[in-house]
Amino acid sequence: MSQQLLYRALVSAKWLSEAIKSQQAGLALKIVDASWYLPKMKRDPKREFEERHIPGAVFFDIDQCSDRTSPYDHMLPKANDFAEYVGKLGVGNDSHVVVYDGSDQGLFSAPRVWWMFRVFGHEAVSLLDGGLKNWQREGNALSSGKTQVAPSEFHASLDKSLVKTYEDVLDNLDSRRFQLVDARAAGRFRGVEPEPRDGIEPGHVPGSTSIPFTDFLTESGFEKTPEQIRTLFQEKKVDLLKPVVATCGSGVTACHVALGAYLCGKPDVAVYDGAWVEWYMRAQPENIISEGKGKTV
Repeated sequence: MSQQLLYRALVSAKWLSEAIKSQQAGLALKIVDASWYLPKMKRDPKREFEERHIPGAVFFDIDQCSDRTSPYDHMLPKANDFAEYVGKLGVGNDSHVVVYDGSDQGLFSAPRVWWMFRVFGHEAVSLLDGGLKNWQREGNALSSGKTQVAPSEFHASLDKSLVKTYEDVLDNLDSRRFQLVDARAAGRFRGVEPEPRDGIEPGHVPGSTSIPFTDFLTESGFEKTPEQIRTLFQEKKVDLLKPVVATCGSGVTACHVALGAYLCGKPDVAVYDGAWVEWYMRAQPENIISEGKGKTV
């Protein structure tokens, strides 16, 4: 698929600032703060949003907009639940959604929400390159308090091709239908650094490849160029002409792999939604590859 047919995945702070000022007729711009942090980070994204956010932005709660019946963290909600949630945020099917987060990395959780919109059939979604960190660094305006929005109607339909299950990954151990790329830090992948969740040991799925999500970002928190990302995949022996599935700890940073491939003209990378937490909890000990403790029955 040629790159120009893909909706632009990244917008700059300059572009967004000008779009906010002009709000041209017909441009239904919706800015979404998708900040989410691991508990050990001790950050409260909702409180931070009320203290400072990009003017007009609404807060998207990744934990709230999820399958609350699942034992695993923030699994994808049903299509009608997603539609109801984003509709209440004022997002309609005609909206151009721009997602960002307030992480120290530049982008951390926002690609998850970019991916969610695409999973539910909404292609007009972009990420703010560099995130809130660089928006502030460049001296752009900020607002505070809650954002009041008029609800909108949103229709969602699930694209199952962009989501993989535990059974899909288990079957792939033998079938090798797809390449599995893990976006967690290398130490967690190897099994020598702790997982952030109690009761989950580090390690990886047999046959998976490690590309930490931070490898897709520059030191200042911007996305690397498609050429740099293509080289990264090549160095890790990931063939973008063949199927790729992304995983991580709980399905958030895996979306950086999907984003990186998308920027290289490959929009069909699926995400293993249950990710390492589900795999560790359900897999047999021999399917937990680790230089550390691994899993015992």
